[in-house]
Amino acid sequence: MLGNHQSRKVAIVGYNRIPFARHNTFYTQASNKDMFTAALNGLIERYHLQGQLIGEVAGGAVIKHSTQLNLTRECVMDSSLDQRTPACDLQQACNTGIETAIYIANKIALGQIDAGIAGGVDSASDAPLVLGEKLRKILLAARRAKTFGQRLTEFSKIRFKDFTPVAPMNMEPGTGLSMGEHTELTAKYYHISREEQDLFALKSHQKLALAYDRGFFDDMLSPYLGLALDNNMRRDTSLEKLAKLKPAFDKQDGSLTAGNSSPLTDGASCLLLASEEWAAERGLPVLAYITFAEVTGIEYLKQKQNLLLAPVYAAADMLKKAELTLQDFDFYEIHEAFAAQVLAILKIWESPELIREFGFSEAFGKIDANKLNVNGSSIATGHPFAATGGRVLATLAKLLAEKGSGRGFLSVCAAGGMGATVILER
Repeated sequence: MLGNHQSRKVAIVGYNRIPFARHNTFYTQASNKDMFTAALNGLIERYHLQGQLIGEVAGGAVIKHSTQLNLTRECVMDSSLDQRTPACDLQQACNTGIETAIYIANKIALGQIDAGIAGGVDSASDAPLVLGEKLRKILLAARRAKTFGQRLTEFSKIRFKDFTPVAPMNMEPGTGLSMGEHTELTAKYYHISREEQDLFALKSHQKLALAYDRGFFDDMLSPYLGLALDNNMRRDTSLEKLAKLKPAFDKQDGSLTAGNSSPLTDGASCLLLASEEWAAERGLPVLAYITFAEVTGIEYLKQKQNLLLAPVYAAADMLKKAELTLQDFDFYEIHEAFAAQVLAILKIWESPELIREFGFSEAFGKIDANKLNVNGSSIATGHPFAATGGRVLATLAKLLAEKGSGRGFLSVCAAGGMGATVILER
């Protein structure tokens, strides 16, 4: 064991995020650095960490500019923490916020640090614009040229159309399909109907609205750039309105729409993790403990419907190590990349036939729908890729703190056929 320490319990003792905003709305002019620094400073202010030297800050973004090479450290330097606080960037697609928490938690468990901050940020509004490959090659050739004449010859090859930016694409390089197109295949393969997806989406909005009404998020968000709550929430949506939306990915025969899929979103979130001793010294209550975590991948190049189903394996591995069943939890937080993806995973877990396709002999069983995403999730809240992990961990930790005891199950799917699961206990 590093540092001759026995493994220590890791507590979630704090959280903060800025409200999530649909892309090209409130945060159009904000960068990843702006948003994560705002979320970080909100956490620092809430828990009176100004000027303190923290063990480490881990953050990350899925969509980054090349100038954001050392993003998290730059955010720490712009925050009110002691500037000697080290920081690092991690990235694992939509698992990023989970992986930063696991990274910090492991350092605390090993005794390397006593406290740390984990989080993530993403801006769909500030996606880097990439110029075409032809223009890039011409500019490089011109730079290599030895004479003015040679440079002029290279520059003369440029055409006006070469300045057209390459549109950002959310697609899997190995298949050429977007995440939505993969999930359309999932919906068809597992017979997830449009009506089921729309009903699931409606409930996400309804539950998020009720959570705001009862003040659940009052101590979890820092208003930012004039926004005080997640602006993707639709209080007035209905099954009738959702049914009118056209398919977004398979125009002819699709069931996924903008209404039953998580939207492109801007936002940032962070968590304060610590040992019990560090928290007690500062009078901070333990909200929940991170006790188990698992990250796995799945083959999806041949079985394209599998892209977002890796949590099936992650859950199995984690539950085995924890010696628990899928029913042994008080709350479940399953990231809603798409309604179809959540519904497919639930269906697989329940079905003895479907689970055998994943190599398991017995179904995991049914979970209580009243315990699932009780405050809404990514369809209603939005999904700034790297920030979602911090949001769902914070939500689950607060639910357990409110209850005063219990156990929570968390699942996040990610691009590249990856998935993460976490158990929180109180």
